[in-house]
Amino acid sequence: MTNARPRSDQFHLPPLPSPSSKNLAIRVQPAAERALRQGHPWLYADSIREQSHEGQPGDLAVVFDRRRRFLAVGLYDPLSTIRVRVLQQGQPAPINGDWFQERLASAVARRAPLQEDDGTTGYRLAHGENDGLPGLIVDRYADTLVVKIYTVAWIPHLTQVLPALLSVAPAQRLVLRLSRACAEQRSHLHDLRGGQVLYGPPLDGPVHFYEHGLHFAADVVEGQKTGFFFDHRENRARVEQLAGKKQVLNVFAYTGAFSLYAARGGAPLVVSLDLSQPALAAAEHNFSLNRQLSNVANAEHEMLVGDAFQALHNLRQDGRLFDMVVVDPPSFAQSQAEVERALGAYRKLARRALGVLRRGGILVMASCTSRVTAEQFFTTVHDTASNHGRLLQEIERTGQPLDHPIGFPQGAYLKCLFANAP
Repeated sequence: MTNARPRSDQFHLPPLPSPSSKNLAIRVQPAAERALRQGHPWLYADSIREQSHEGQPGDLAVVFDRRRRFLAVGLYDPLSTIRVRVLQQGQPAPINGDWFQERLASAVARRAPLQEDDGTTGYRLAHGENDGLPGLIVDRYADTLVVKIYTVAWIPHLTQVLPALLSVAPAQRLVLRLSRACAEQRSHLHDLRGGQVLYGPPLDGPVHFYEHGLHFAADVVEGQKTGFFFDHRENRARVEQLAGKKQVLNVFAYTGAFSLYAARGGAPLVVSLDLSQPALAAAEHNFSLNRQLSNVANAEHEMLVGDAFQALHNLRQDGRLFDMVVVDPPSFAQSQAEVERALGAYRKLARRALGVLRRGGILVMASCTSRVTAEQFFTTVHDTASNHGRLLQEIERTGQPLDHPIGFPQGAYLKCLFANAP
């Protein structure tokens, strides 16, 4: 259902530039032309062989093929090596408020099963490139939407994007987040700042939402990503199913989502390990929000502050063992050159996690490093276990949930292994 678009004067926006009325015309190398025809959403600077003129962030760039036929149109960003983020490929179309509304409505429609789940009010509403909106994500936290942009090329279009978003996904509040790369481009932010409320009442603390009936609070202003990691929703539910009567260690716990699911699943002891004391304080707060649930009330929640690698070593030295170990580290590789280092980190983590996992226990290990393939990751974990006398028996391999669709190869980033470790 589409609602009336909010008026421009209802948004708390500073004056923003408009895209140039003169589109850029670009011609590209043959390899880039093939990639764009196959639906790849990025055009790199070194793939451009002809360009009509210089442009500003957010100008529209029209890409033509070798016969000067329309190939694609996208957002131009002269500050990024990803020079054009493709919005429309194959057939030309005007990029305006109606176009954004249609694209956002399609993204919302894909999440219909989640919207119909009374126990879940937090999920990803638009997943960037994979929903045809490269460099822009939208997360829903009940009545608050958080828009995060990964390129300043989106800024001139916010006056059209935000009303279009609220017309297809009504909310009481809209918060802006900026990627690190965006935040560094201060001269192109036009007085926008990360954590700014662009629509609705100001924030007076964390926002509250539900996931599978569990009550969570999230810091959408300062928290990692937009404040929560929605992509592990189904993996957390699987942990709950497996956690009964088990002592559980949650490594890289952040605000304790895996821990809380394990507690509701019947784990008598859950240890949340993270480097961040504020994150663990938020984890304890999330437990307090659910203490009316008998299993959560009965679970002992121990918090451990420290570096994951060192803390796992220390737990081993202290002789502590667990029936389930969950390891969900951050991304370890931002470029192809870092892949080997990332695989080394996974090997070390797997080895140390197995060092505190009882024989017959369950290892849950995830990777969100897009440059590490699923096969590389799963092979690395299995080989590491085998080399240390633990032949893993797989329970399940999982990927991304419904609200994190995969629209191009690099969009497949999440891998998770559930395995018994005899």
